[in-house]
Amino acid sequence: MRVIACASAMLAMMSVRAEPVEDYWANLQALCGEAFEGELIEAPEGENGFAGKRLLMHVRECSEQRIRIPFVVGEDRSRTWVLTRHDDRIELRHDHRHEDGTPDEVTMYGGVSTNAGRPDVQYFPADERTRRTIEAAFSNVWMMRIEPGETFSYGLRRLGTSRVFRIDFDLSAPVDPPPAPWGWEAGQ
Repeated sequence: MRVIACASAMLAMMSVRAEPVEDYWANLQALCGEAFEGELIEAPEGENGFAGKRLLMHVRECSEQRIRIPFVVGEDRSRTWVLTRHDDRIELRHDHRHEDGTPDEVTMYGGVSTNAGRPDVQYFPADERTRRTIEAAFSNVWMMRIEPGETFSYGLRRLGTSRVFRIDFDLSAPVDPPPAPWGWEAGQ
């Protein structure tokens, strides 16, 4: 009887560990098809590439295993956040394209969450692929936080430095979706 109780407790613990990822994924999927305007909250000193520009995220494509979120800065439609589900982990990649749809030299960097996270936030430490692509980004940790009906935050912290970046998107006020990201017109 004791063995059955221990096995039941272990199964319950295993399902609890997967729940944060399930909830997080469901919160993202609930946004599918919608677009939201963002506000630059924090940026590294001297980096003004986002300041004064309209910032939009569009949860454009959702499947059971992958969610693609184009991130538009002004007229620049080169960026897409690609989230891929791997059991109780999520992988984040930054897909960067040129106007003609070809991949940028600096693309597909990111990382995989190191644990199941929480239902409202996931952290993605830079992986070896990122270090090979952007040497200075070897200590990056990206964050994506969802407060359903309120805010979606995308952020970056470079450990060991003062480099911090964050944009908050207002989930309470959907906007018209932007045009397709560069390269998507050809079905990419």
